[in-house]
Amino acid sequence: MNTIPSRNGGMATNGHTSVNDFSIHVATANGSGSQTSNMVLLRSIFQMGIPVCGKNLFPSNIQGLPTWFTIRVNGDGYIARREKNDILVAMNPETAQEDVRKQEPGTIALYDESLNLDQLRDDLLFYPVPFDKLVKPVCPEAKLRKLVRNMIYDGVLARLLGIEMAEIERALKQQFKKKAKAVQLNFDAAKAGYEFAGENLPKQDIFRIERMNKTQGKIIIDGNSAAAMGSMFAGVTVFTWYPITPSSSLGEALTEYMKRYRLDSDTKKATFAIVQAEDELAAVGMAIGAGWAGARSMTATSGPGISLMAEFVGLAYYAEIPVVIYDIQRVGPSTGLPTRTMQGDILFTATLSHGDTKHIMLLPSSVEECFTMAGAAFDLTEAFQTPVFVMSDLDLGMNYWMADPFKYPEQKINRGKVLSAAELERAGKFARYKDIDGDGIPYRTLPGTKHALAPYFTRGSGHNERAGYSERPEDYKNNMDRLARKFESSRDRVPPPVIEENAQAEIGIIGYGTSTWAIQESRDWLREQHGIQTSYLRLRAYPFNDDVLNFIHKHRRVYVVEQNRDAQMFSLLKLNFGAEEIAKLRSVLHYDGLPITYNSIVRQIREYEKDKPRLQPIETVEKVLYA
Repeated sequence: MNTIPSRNGGMATNGHTSVNDFSIHVATANGSGSQTSNMVLLRSIFQMGIPVCGKNLFPSNIQGLPTWFTIRVNGDGYIARREKNDILVAMNPETAQEDVRKQEPGTIALYDESLNLDQLRDDLLFYPVPFDKLVKPVCPEAKLRKLVRNMIYDGVLARLLGIEMAEIERALKQQFKKKAKAVQLNFDAAKAGYEFAGENLPKQDIFRIERMNKTQGKIIIDGNSAAAMGSMFAGVTVFTWYPITPSSSLGEALTEYMKRYRLDSDTKKATFAIVQAEDELAAVGMAIGAGWAGARSMTATSGPGISLMAEFVGLAYYAEIPVVIYDIQRVGPSTGLPTRTMQGDILFTATLSHGDTKHIMLLPSSVEECFTMAGAAFDLTEAFQTPVFVMSDLDLGMNYWMADPFKYPEQKINRGKVLSAAELERAGKFARYKDIDGDGIPYRTLPGTKHALAPYFTRGSGHNERAGYSERPEDYKNNMDRLARKFESSRDRVPPPVIEENAQAEIGIIGYGTSTWAIQESRDWLREQHGIQTSYLRLRAYPFNDDVLNFIHKHRRVYVVEQNRDAQMFSLLKLNFGAEEIAKLRSVLHYDGLPITYNSIVRQIREYEKDKPRLQPIETVEKVLYA
C-alpha cells in the first residue's frame, strides 16, 4: 500500500484528524445496486447526527454505464458541492483509472484490488479490497452478487471512518422496509467489509466520524418529492405530464401520493385525474383546459418541454387561465446534457411565448420551499388568472437534502375572483375582462355556474372587456395595459426576498435557487479568510419588489450569482431597474453542468475586488461580467 507525503494532508500525521468534514465520491455503474449502498451510507452518517447532502451524477443512458454519487459531510452544516474529493470509492472498471487520475494529491482511494489502481500514482493513499472474494460466502446466489457487493464498501468505510454498524443496519431497514431477507443479506455484506477492514486495512488517513446532534428531528428528501407532496396539499386535482429528465420523478412521486391519499374514503375511487400525454404540448394544453374548467391543474417538465409549451402558455396568459408549471431546469440548449444541472431557463421563461408576455416565477432554494411554494403557486395562479412557473433545477429536484419536517398548511386555499350564481344575481352584469378593482385582475366564472350571465367566450385572439371578438386598436391596447397592470399588482403578492444585512458590508450578493448554499459558504470564507464583508439577498420570486431596489442602493457593488453562461437573472434585473442600479451590478457565473461551489464564487469576487476597477472579463467557464 502506498503512502503519501504529509503536505498532501490525506495521511494521518502529527496527530491531525479531520472530524466530520470531508467528501466521499463513489464511482460505480448504473444498475449495479449502488443506489442502495449509497443511500444507506448517507443515512447512516445522517443518523449519527451529522449534516450531510447527497448528489447524483449519472449519464442519460441505459443500464450499465458510469454513475457517480457524492456525499458531503460537514459538521458546520455546509451542504453545497465541494470541488475536491477527500475519499474516492472506485468500483467501475470502465472509469476507475480516469477517476483516480482526476483526484488531487492526498485523496484516499478505496478500490477493487483486481483493478491494480495503486500502480497509477504514488501521491494517493490506497485501500485495496477483494470485493469478489468477500461477497461469495455472503451471497451464494451468483445473480444477486452484483447487487450486494457494493454494500461491502459501506462496511469498509464504516470501519475506517467510525460509522456505527447499528446505524448501517437501521438505514438498511428503512431502505428495504419489511423485506427482512434483503436487510439481512445486505447487512451481512457490510459486516464482511467491516471485518476485512479491521483485519487488513490499518488506518492511515485523517478522516473520522464522531456523533453529533445536528440532525435530530430532520428528514432527508429530494426536491421533486417535496414539490409533489406540496402540490397534493395545495389541492391539485389534475396533473398532465410527459416524462422528461429531470422532472419525471416529480410526476412519479405525485402519482404515488395521490393514489395513497386522495381516494374517496367510501368508493375508493380517485378524486383526481393524472394523464401521461403524448408530448409536452399536449400535456400543457390539457392542464390549461382543466384550469379553465375550474380544477387546480399543473404540469411538470424541463427546458425542452418549456420550449414546446410556448404557444399554449401565451394562450393561457392572454385568455387569463390559471395553470402551474414546474420547470426542473437542466443544461441546454437543444437536448443539452439532460442529467446535469443549470439555471438556464430564467430569461426565456420570464417572457415565454410570442408577443408581450410577463410571467410570475417562483424560485425555491430548498426542499422546504419546494413544498411551501407549491401552495403559493396555486394560490397565485388562481388569484392572478395567469400561468405561474416554479423554477427548480436538477440539483434541487433529484438530489437528497436535509430538511425539517414540513408543516401542515394552515392557510386557506385562495381561488381568487370567482363569481357564484348568487354574486352574479346581485351584480346584475358581468364583463369577463373588465378591471373593476383597479388591480388589473378581472372576475371570472366557472363552467357550470347556473346563471344566464355566467357564460362567455374564451378567446386567445383579440377581445374586449366583455370577451367579445374585437380587432379595435383601443380594445387591444386597453387589454394589454390591464395585463401589465395585473403583473405589477403581483409584485407585492409573490414571496419576498430573504435578506441578510451586514452593517459593515459595502458589497452585496444577490442569488437564488440552489446557488444559495454555495453563496452562504462563500460569504463565510470571504469574511474569515479574506476580510471581505458581504450582505446577501436571496430572490424567491419574479417580479421583483422594492426590497431588491433598496438592497442595491445600500451597497457599492452587488454581485449576482447564477448557474448559466449568459447572466440571465442579471439581465432581468437590468430590465427592471435604472442606470444607477445597473452600474453597481456584477455577474458571477458558473455553467459546467455541475452544482456551483463556494470556491467558484470566492475566486471571482476576489479577482474583481483585489484590482478594482477591472475592464476585461475573465474568459473561463467561470467569469465576471461588468455592466
